[in-house]
Amino acid sequence: METADPTPHARPTDRASTADGPSPAAPPHLSLELLVHGVGGTTAQEMLGDPRVQLITGDDTAACYRRTDDADAERRPDDYRGEPVREAYCWSNLTSGNGARALWLLLVPFMVANLAHWMRPAAPSEHPAQRLYDLLVRILALTLTVLLAAAACEVALDLTAWQCAGTTVCAAGKSWMGFLSPDNSGWWSAPGRRLALASMVPLLVIGFLWWLSRRTWSAYESASPPPRRPGTSRDTPVAERTALSLDGFWYGRRLVARLRAAHTTAGVLTIAAVLRAAGAQADGQAGGDTALAVTGRALTALVILLAAATVVVVWRTARSEAVPDDESDHLVVRALPFASLGALALIVVHTGWARPGSHSHGALPGAAAFGGIAVFQGLLVLALALTAWVLQRSAPEDARTALRGMGGPAVALLACAVGGVLSGGVAQRFADWLDGGATPGQDHAPIPGPPVLLSWQASVIPVLLVVVAIVIVLAAVRVVVVGGRVAKDVPGLYDPREHPDERRTKRIAGTIAGAGLTDSAPVLVAATAAVTLVLGAGAVAGAWLSDRAPGRATEGAPPVVHAAAETAESLGSWLMSAGVILLITMGRRAYRDHSARRTIGILWDVGTFWPRAAHPFAPPCYAERAVPDLTWRMATWTERFDGRLVLSGHSQGSVLAAAAVWQLDPVTRSRVALLTYGSPLERLYGRWFPAFFGPPALTGLHRQMDDWRNLWRFTDPIGGPIRLTCDDGRRIDEGPLRDPLAFGRSLQNPLPAQILGHGDYQADPVFGRVRAELIARLGPDLPGQRPADDCTGGGSADAGTGRGGTDDRTGRHAADDSTDGSADGRPAQGSSGRSSG
Repeated sequence: METADPTPHARPTDRASTADGPSPAAPPHLSLELLVHGVGGTTAQEMLGDPRVQLITGDDTAACYRRTDDADAERRPDDYRGEPVREAYCWSNLTSGNGARALWLLLVPFMVANLAHWMRPAAPSEHPAQRLYDLLVRILALTLTVLLAAAACEVALDLTAWQCAGTTVCAAGKSWMGFLSPDNSGWWSAPGRRLALASMVPLLVIGFLWWLSRRTWSAYESASPPPRRPGTSRDTPVAERTALSLDGFWYGRRLVARLRAAHTTAGVLTIAAVLRAAGAQADGQAGGDTALAVTGRALTALVILLAAATVVVVWRTARSEAVPDDESDHLVVRALPFASLGALALIVVHTGWARPGSHSHGALPGAAAFGGIAVFQGLLVLALALTAWVLQRSAPEDARTALRGMGGPAVALLACAVGGVLSGGVAQRFADWLDGGATPGQDHAPIPGPPVLLSWQASVIPVLLVVVAIVIVLAAVRVVVVGGRVAKDVPGLYDPREHPDERRTKRIAGTIAGAGLTDSAPVLVAATAAVTLVLGAGAVAGAWLSDRAPGRATEGAPPVVHAAAETAESLGSWLMSAGVILLITMGRRAYRDHSARRTIGILWDVGTFWPRAAHPFAPPCYAERAVPDLTWRMATWTERFDGRLVLSGHSQGSVLAAAAVWQLDPVTRSRVALLTYGSPLERLYGRWFPAFFGPPALTGLHRQMDDWRNLWRFTDPIGGPIRLTCDDGRRIDEGPLRDPLAFGRSLQNPLPAQILGHGDYQADPVFGRVRAELIARLGPDLPGQRPADDCTGGGSADAGTGRGGTDDRTGRHAADDSTDGSADGRPAQGSSGRSSG
């Protein structure tokens, strides 16, 4: 990459001065094309088609680049008449890096819980149930932190310090545990002191999460939005005011700080509660009127008081999106984590105090807390579902909304399930390692092992996987059926002089049918969530009623039932552990392998697109850096050079582009044209996040810009049409584009053309034509405002959604959209081929 300034009069100490130097303002005909890449990223050299590029503004994390020859384009505006200056915004380093970042995947329950906050139905913002919905998600996120801390305590305090270190058989052969063994009669051999020492392990886990959240908080949430110019270029005021256009939407710095304080406190208090449970049992055995018992009750009251204060902080910590949240936290919020640490220190001293005759036997007191957490989470999910149902009744009718507005409760339930699998998997495998492979809970096992509930949760995993496998098989059958129907129409999409090839036809049809499975994701999520709820309730009931692992609980049952229970228990234990390993493996592959990242990374990038509104330990939101970057660049460039701008975004880059346009002031927004391709704006974001990307929001975005065009393909599993109908004759959607561009071998195409799917939209001739049309519209005059009823959400053919309309350029009929859930998923004759000209 070139970093030297190619112009002799440029200042070498300021790389941005080459493009934005103290030169006079360029004539108004100068325009800029700002490119934004998608998932997995690409280099500036690839985006600009030139090996010699120069950084214009930004840093190593995210920056804007230009071809070296274009670095001083503002000084030579006459060289760019009729063609914009091309600039690439590269943000891939915000979401990728070395393999160690795959450890973020262990925090996936926190990310999924955060997604539930943003999946609320598109009810009016003033609806009273909105605040209740947000509150329920925040409380549920808090329970996930408690679950994580409890799992760490289970491993370090219960399994290690209480059970194994207190059992001669288990501690034998483990030299690192010798000083804890009661046979050693050392200072640390007392049960309370073993627990006090082991409590440092979960405390380090909570401390690491606090540090990681604070570190990313300083790097991501600190990008402030640009100042907005007053006034508007429109004759009438803008009616649409979506949440994504609010000044403080991408600046949640203080909110994350408050939530971080509360969740850190909750984690520390969980450790303190576990220690108090053990201390209370020991004090009860020695008599309840001792000084230690009285002091312990006072410490218990202190823990309850701090826990109540933590809940109040979470209760009151709602997002303030209308303006950037720059208010300082109250002293109580800032002091809360330190107060919890002080309480933990007192409890550690109290627990480690000498208690002659005390010993550890069985499981650590308080193991039933896992069942309490599971039941409480289930009640929260049910309350969240009821609240979402109330909100959905007040939302505009939209048949494409995923799960009828129940997406938030469904993913919240899955977040709890994944949290249980991760915590149970770690505890099960650690117990197996400690007891030398014996089955925990059996009569011959050296230690009791983890709580019974974790064994029951492990046992239901094979059943859940069977249900998921059935859904996947049905999806595969659907691909085959739809592929067979589509195959009948594929040859008609191409020049009849190209010789038909049955194998080629089946491959194209299979790609189209497979891409349509994206729209079937709600079915998989709904089936998984429903089965998870039923099996989770059954696991809690089985654990509480029998108080034994499934294998032992079914000893008197018929042999088939007993064998099935033992098999499910053993297999589920391994599956829970395999889930942890699989997450880390997938994460490392996604960060190191770009091809894997393009498939795995889309779900991760959707999850980390949203700010941390519910859980502060979730992976950081890259959009809180990328959106202000793009907004600042567009606002400052258009103001300094009085120019026009084409914002070109692919895949996830189109979502960042749209979010950045929403953040512009009306004057700047009217100077921007948007070109999106392979865009999930409607197909993923509009369906799953209707309150922010629903038809009203996308309609308002189009009406307030200069123009918007969107390219899509049937073969694209991610991108799709925007589905807006515009009465002024201009279309947003261009497609479906023909893919592959050539069907068979011919004189012009001697080799088979590649099926492009989600990538390389620039290879299609339609891309060049649409880009040229947008550039030609960037005249020196500000466009007039389109009527308020100019655009409506829907599915007409003019929007490229394939509902039987006619293309006014070619006279062809638009195709039925196989990704729109049509009856058979078949494209109409001649649809894709005609769109390529």
